[in-house]
This record gives sequence, structure tokens and C-alpha cells, in this order.
Amino acid sequence: MTPLISVITVTYNAANTVATTMHSVTAQTFTDFEHLIVDGASSDATLDIVRKYASDRTVIMSERDNGIYDAMNKGRALARGRYLIYLNAGDAFHRADTLSIIACSIVSNGYPGVVYGQTDIVDSKGRRLGSRHLTAPETLSVKDFSKGMLVCHQAFIVRADITSEYNTDYRFSADYEWCIKCLQRSDKNQYIPEVLIDYLSEGVTTANHRKSLMERFKIMCRYYGVPLTVWRHLSFIPRFLTVKFGLKNR
Repeated sequence: MTPLISVITVTYNAANTVATTMHSVTAQTFTDFEHLIVDGASSDATLDIVRKYASDRTVIMSERDNGIYDAMNKGRALARGRYLIYLNAGDAFHRADTLSIIACSIVSNGYPGVVYGQTDIVDSKGRRLGSRHLTAPETLSVKDFSKGMLVCHQAFIVRADITSEYNTDYRFSADYEWCIKCLQRSDKNQYIPEVLIDYLSEGVTTANHRKSLMERFKIMCRYYGVPLTVWRHLSFIPRFLTVKFGLKNR
């Protein structure tokens, strides 16, 4: 039977963080989903922890890959669900009924192309640090992503038939381009006025923030043009200073 949702978790030597994600998934009250673990041949205890929390809905793949977006492409190819959610190691669903909330929104709104919601930032112990510095808007179109990644990748749920592969030429911001492509193909974008995801603040993109921003600038220029992108970045300066010097929650 084809599940409604495929939850895809990419891991590599994530023994310190993956238990949080696994527990979050197994705690869900909703059951019409599969959980795909795409592991990059970890050499630590990652797979032992994954197997400890695995259920009959868990599918495990472990082999070498060419980075996080290559692994995400493998997860997409493996997925059987009608909708895809990427939940990376260390990230978690906000509540035990989060998947149920997402599924209800999907069905009650006629299976839209994109369903999305809000994100909280948490530390390694799951303690809330604050809201994401970009707030997901109540209405969303592809043009809105010219302002940046308004919706966290993990809180951006997409109907599988409008997705494409991640561009592995980008090492840190292929998810941003992927979301733009999905929005270009989406017939309807449905907002869920809930926090859906607890996002671990110490992820790969966070650790490589400057490189990520440079890649994102190139992607913005490609999809929205150089003049608008330069103008947008000038308007980002106050927001950057706010985040940089801790004047507001992230």
C-alpha cells in the first residue's frame, strides 16, 4: 500500500543527534507514513541507534554518497509516499500529532502541491532558542522566495509528483533551489498555522553559513535576476545585523 507521506532522514556519523529524530518519528500518532533512513556508511553508532528505534515503517539504506544532497536524491528515488518531508538528523517534529496535522491539511485542502508551516530553533538538548528569523507567510508563491528561504526546508512538505532532484553542484543551498522549483510547479500552497518542526541550530548549513549565503545569492540571481537580488540583499543588512548581534531571537 502506498503511504501518504515519506519522511526522509539523511544521516552520516550522527550518533549524537539521530536518536532525537528517531524518537520524534516513532512517537507520531499518525500511521500512514514510511520513514526512510539514508545513511552515508556511518562509522559510528548511528545505525545501531536507528535500528533501536526502527519500526515496521522504517526503511534503512546505508552506502557511501557524494554529500547531503546526493543522499537526499537517493531518498527521493526510494520514497513511495505521495508527499515528501525531509527531516534531518537532530531535527524533530514539534509534537506527537504533527504528522496528523499535516495529513489533515493535505486531505482537507484537496492534495495541494505544497503544505508548509512554522519552525522553532532548538539546541542539542531540544530546548527552544526562539522562532526562526524568517517567518513563514500565510500566503506563499514562488516570487516570495526572492526574499530568501521564507519556509524552513523541513517544514516544507511537497507532493512527490512535482519534485525534482537536488542540484548537487550546490553543497549547502541546493534545498533553497529545490523549494523554488517545487513552487514553480505547485498548483496550490497551503499554510498550516502551527509550528511543525524543531530545527537543530547546529546543522551543516549553520556551520557553513557564509558559503551557504554565497550559493544562495547565485541561485537568487539565476531565478530572480541580478538587479532584484542585489536590491534584496541591501535590504537584508538590518536583518543580518539583528541576527549577528543577538538583538532578536533567531
